[in-house]
Amino acid sequence: MDFRFSLEEENFRQEVAVFLEKEGPKEWQKKKVSFFDMSGQENWIAIHREMSQKLGAKGWLSLHWPKEYGGQGLSPFYRLILREELAKYHCPGYHSLSVDFVAPAILLKGSDELKKRFLPGIASGEVMWCEGLSEPGHGSDLAAIESFAKQDGESYVVNGQKIWTTYAHFADWMFLLARTDRQAQPNYRGLTFFLVDMHTPGITVNPIINMAGHYDFNEVFFDDVRIPKENIVDSINRGWYVAMALLDFERTSDLGYAIAGTLLNDIVECARERDILDAQNQIRMAELVVECEVARLTHYHVTWMQAQGKGTTYEAAACKLLGFESIQHVAEFGLKVFKQFGLLSDKSSLAPLYGRISSCYLRSFGHSMEAGTSEIDRDVIAQRGLGLPRLR
Repeated sequence: MDFRFSLEEENFRQEVAVFLEKEGPKEWQKKKVSFFDMSGQENWIAIHREMSQKLGAKGWLSLHWPKEYGGQGLSPFYRLILREELAKYHCPGYHSLSVDFVAPAILLKGSDELKKRFLPGIASGEVMWCEGLSEPGHGSDLAAIESFAKQDGESYVVNGQKIWTTYAHFADWMFLLARTDRQAQPNYRGLTFFLVDMHTPGITVNPIINMAGHYDFNEVFFDDVRIPKENIVDSINRGWYVAMALLDFERTSDLGYAIAGTLLNDIVECARERDILDAQNQIRMAELVVECEVARLTHYHVTWMQAQGKGTTYEAAACKLLGFESIQHVAEFGLKVFKQFGLLSDKSSLAPLYGRISSCYLRSFGHSMEAGTSEIDRDVIAQRGLGLPRLR
């Protein structure tokens, strides 16, 4: 399997690099902000939206979509190249919840009418989405969610609560999984996938501040929220299959290896400037370079499978597991290298890398739970990849 990029792909990488060098937020490049650290920056929502629209105007958010829906029909490797360069240039604007979560679900399971309504706003970068899946007590056990949607004429009325809803405080729309049949057995057969306007009356968004002091997450309450029947993806009680397809895309969307690799390079560069990269740390650095490379090649393999139209259930789980755990391992390495200084936040002038090390470390614990916990990922790999029996 040859993962070398074609001349056209390399030319695209250079085009992206030139664009980001010119258009990317200079302060973010100076501070070397990571994708998962952007909510700690001033005016980050406005900057994220502005860059999203710039990427959309270039046609880069829909490169791999079919041409009939506004895409260019290119290989998913073009999306990967774009994400790698965004990580390298510490640039926001790629709203993966829109581009890599809901858009593929609509393309795969949505009607032509839904595609025409919702895909243009995602492609332009003007409409941003959030995810309504997890509930209090129902994270990994997604099939047991309790938020209920009751039919009332041509609408469904939703009551319930979602939690850990990333970016709900500024998202325009949400993709929501809700129960529509309480008697269905197994219980996953009673779920339906809705598209919800976040300005609909009855929606309340409360903030959840993470350990790093950043505001990404929210809890969202639904009190008699009315959703038109035409906003259902696929059909009634078929939401589980939409959600499972979406999670495979989610697990391969954010390039953990690129974020980890960029952070590792920044840590090493800063440590060498301070002459504190001793022999023991150099050994650990080499181990992390290998770990990031394994995660990268795993992601390339999954991207190749997507380009071939192949299913990626356990491969996607491996992709997410290796990429996201590498971020935590690199952040731990930064704490070890810089010792007590690595614990300092961006409020201190003595903090190396503008406090990114402590911020990334604290944020990295969430990576082991997002898009399915690391334990669930390992279960998927064991059962669907290795054919091992279920333990629970």
